Amino acid sequence: MRGMARGGYVEGDAGKPVKRNDWNTLKRLLPYLWEYRWRVLIALLLMVGAKLANIGVPLLLKQLVDAMNVRPGSAEAMLVVPVGLLLAYGLLRLATSVFTELRELVFSKATEGAARSIALRVFRHLHSLSLRFHLERQTGGMTRDIERGTRAVHSLVSFSLYSILPTLIEVSLVLGILAVKFDAGFALITGVALVLYIFFTVSVTEWRTELRREMNRLDSVAHSRAVDALLNYETVKYFNNEEYEATRYDVRLEQYRKAAIKSQSTLSLLNSGQQLIIAVALVAMLWRATQGVAEGRLTIGDLVMINAFMIQLYIPLNFLGVLYREIKQSLTDLDKMFTLIDMPREIEDRTGAAALHLQHGLPVIRFENVSFSYDPARPILHDVSFEVPPGKTVAVVGPSGAGKSTLARLLYRFYDVQQGGITIDGQDLRDVTQDSLRRAIGIVPQDTVLFNDTVAYNIGYGNTEADQDAIVRAAKAARIHDFIERTPKGYATMVGERGLKLSGGEKQRVAIARALLKNPPIMVLDEATSALDSATERAIQAELRQVADNKTTLVIAHRLSTVVDAHEILVLDQGRVVERGTHEALLARQGQYAEMWALQQSRDFADSFASEGFAQ
Repeated sequence: MRGMARGGYVEGDAGKPVKRNDWNTLKRLLPYLWEYRWRVLIALLLMVGAKLANIGVPLLLKQLVDAMNVRPGSAEAMLVVPVGLLLAYGLLRLATSVFTELRELVFSKATEGAARSIALRVFRHLHSLSLRFHLERQTGGMTRDIERGTRAVHSLVSFSLYSILPTLIEVSLVLGILAVKFDAGFALITGVALVLYIFFTVSVTEWRTELRREMNRLDSVAHSRAVDALLNYETVKYFNNEEYEATRYDVRLEQYRKAAIKSQSTLSLLNSGQQLIIAVALVAMLWRATQGVAEGRLTIGDLVMINAFMIQLYIPLNFLGVLYREIKQSLTDLDKMFTLIDMPREIEDRTGAAALHLQHGLPVIRFENVSFSYDPARPILHDVSFEVPPGKTVAVVGPSGAGKSTLARLLYRFYDVQQGGITIDGQDLRDVTQDSLRRAIGIVPQDTVLFNDTVAYNIGYGNTEADQDAIVRAAKAARIHDFIERTPKGYATMVGERGLKLSGGEKQRVAIARALLKNPPIMVLDEATSALDSATERAIQAELRQVADNKTTLVIAHRLSTVVDAHEILVLDQGRVVERGTHEALLARQGQYAEMWALQQSRDFADSFASEGFAQ
């Protein structure tokens, strides 16, 4: 597949969305419906039954009209009152509705099942894509693509099975009846009108599809802008940029408005042209029928039947343009969702990859000559080698941008190393399944992001099978239980979008409780206190030590005070290990670590002095 993934879209060399064949999109939908093939077959039979009943109505109407062609009030009129025809007429009308409703009832399970299967597959596939894809995505636009794609399944089935296909069957039957029962002229007029109608509709709708595609693109862009601004509500408020964001959003809305007006104008052109073709054909048919009645070749019943056929035929054709447009749009939307499914996985399990096997419970982690870059033009790590012994803690410190957090991402295998390798108990991460690897690792991240759910749910996310008692024990161990109990709803308290209702320290404790509940043999503390003040940092030091207790632990830290007890400390600078040793040994060397320590100690002293002076 050519192009790059940008926010859920696949783009070609020129940066434009890649067009796909509509038939290919339909072929990809068919296997999902094939799971319900017996329901599809029954629905098709019911559809044919409904159309046969519908075609029978004008035929019976002709018989009724011709049967009443007697002198009013005569005994003959009383004898020939077509009671049976009246009953049959009513039954056919009823049968049309019954068959239609039964068809929808039978096929609804297939429609809903196919939509569910596709949406679930997309959801799972998105979670299997690399971190790179999700860092580049536009969440609002991508969720709109999924939403529209799911709706497209319903629309495609509804319009094709319930409208287009029945109309084609009815057209074929009507043309056959007109040609056999009357003469080829009636069928010719109807056929020519239908061909002109379909050609005009398809041509104009194809043109309009480009406008609709542009409308959808602008809609997704506007929606993405709105979602992004709302997710960053606090940042907008911090910088008084409400009007700036509103202006940016309005620019997108204005672009969408212009595209929508252009689309509506072309829709009016389409509808007017369709009505003109239908009106001309209907006048020609009725003129020919009235001539036939006047010349005695046709009966009044024939005229009524032809008129009824035309009305039944052209009522659904009135919506053919809308249906075709919606089907084309649904195919476009469905293709967008299939495009998400086609997004290649940057990180995949190798064929025959085995589950990670920990030989002695507490594993050893080795980084061996690891080099890595997110972009070839900007290398991040250069020939990094170190070992985290079983049950020990190794800390990595250094300035921002040195590549510390990249080590955690590589250990989780969010990316694969370009040179060297990472092993756990001698097993290369690229040779084991991602699922087993990540089950063996827990993390307290730098930026704790919580689900917009309850405190209990967010703690329990570390082990979705844990009961309430286990969640409470983890909360107590993380020293957040008392805070939770003081809230009005306790563990049922909602934390808000991304956990914004909680303070930094509270979110960090939830992350610690979550990690404790998971209880993996390997733990990663990725700058777990960098966003906290000194007092809060000191308050959760004991909890962090408990997280690392009896675990093979990799600590990534900016504040050196959090790693003084580590068994080994690595100093990383510009992607290279420049110093290593214990806290005391590194201070004794009077190198970069010692400089960082002295600088942070002076800052901490100044902060402590300022807070005490303020308190006094």
